[in-house]
Amino acid sequence: MRVFSGLRVLDFTTTIAGPYCARLLADLGADVIKIESPEGDLMRSRPPLRNGASSAFGQLNAGKRSVVLDFKRKEAVAAARRLIGEAEVVVENFRPGVMKRLGLDYATIAENMPGLVYCSISGYGQTGPSSDKPAYAPVVHATSGYDLAHIAHQGGRTRPDSCGIFVADVVAGTYAFGAISAALAHRAVTGEGQHLDVSMMESMLALTLTEVQAAQFEVPPPPKRALYGPTATADGFVNIAVASERTFRELAKAAGREDWITDPRYAKYIDRRGNWAEFMDELEAWTTTLTTDACMAIFERYGVPAGPYRTVREALADPQLVHRQSLAEVHDAGGTFKVVNPPFRMSKSVTMSGPRAAALGEHTREVLASIGYDKDEIAAIIGS
Repeated sequence: MRVFSGLRVLDFTTTIAGPYCARLLADLGADVIKIESPEGDLMRSRPPLRNGASSAFGQLNAGKRSVVLDFKRKEAVAAARRLIGEAEVVVENFRPGVMKRLGLDYATIAENMPGLVYCSISGYGQTGPSSDKPAYAPVVHATSGYDLAHIAHQGGRTRPDSCGIFVADVVAGTYAFGAISAALAHRAVTGEGQHLDVSMMESMLALTLTEVQAAQFEVPPPPKRALYGPTATADGFVNIAVASERTFRELAKAAGREDWITDPRYAKYIDRRGNWAEFMDELEAWTTTLTTDACMAIFERYGVPAGPYRTVREALADPQLVHRQSLAEVHDAGGTFKVVNPPFRMSKSVTMSGPRAAALGEHTREVLASIGYDKDEIAAIIGS
């Protein structure tokens, strides 16, 4: 049993945020029909490529069906409108205004489908002075304040980091998934659908919890060394989260430095924060005499929250992920590869990626035939 079994979703999204949202819906059993242009989602060209198939695309779109519609053709727009008429959820991440020009926007569709849940994901929201600006995750990282907030913890650096991990896309896609789930619960009670407006920028602001407050009120200056950062060992680094007084006391015991507990520089949080660089120097005088594995063994014995710095390849080999069945095997034209399942489990329902990533337009004829088009009409729609 999957909680969204029988739910039909039309996925008009591309790149990362929207596809990730729709894949989570597919993972929970929804029949997700991905609408693509004749050129296909641009992620289809992103490496790793095997026999022309992108596993990056596959990770975002496993479990969906693919339908190609060229919106330059009026027949294709009409087909999209009919497909929406058979759906319960629409997800789109065009720039605001595009769906309205096609006559596929929520206001137009909802006149005849009041129960439709329609989710729009955009950089800055559907309305307002920035709504029509193009936005990708790296731009949103910069404009939301996230990047400068991040380097404030990097020891006096002033140049922002380059962006290689698209946090804004995954966070916005996750919020969209949550909003859709909430709207479906609302519809189950009231029978009413609604329009969901998800902003990537606001999604990123939600990550800067303390920074949002620090921007409004006076706060103590940051310590000379970040509170949560790498601690050197003899052969690498560990991250230690000294987030409570109990953790501090157990860390002192683990290091054989119980004198820290009563040391006036460190005994109270506010003093420890002000002398954090000195504290870390003393701590590293001990950790650098031990290997990472030896440090971790001691920290685990004393219940100190800590973890080694690992590559993604190393993390994927973690026995914990095997135990939780965190990875699913997906098939496409290039063979097989693994993707990350939803990071939550449900005691009564399956939460797992679908087993295939569809080729471009693989299901076009099948899906159009299922809503009543005959062969000649399908040929007119796809232009062949």
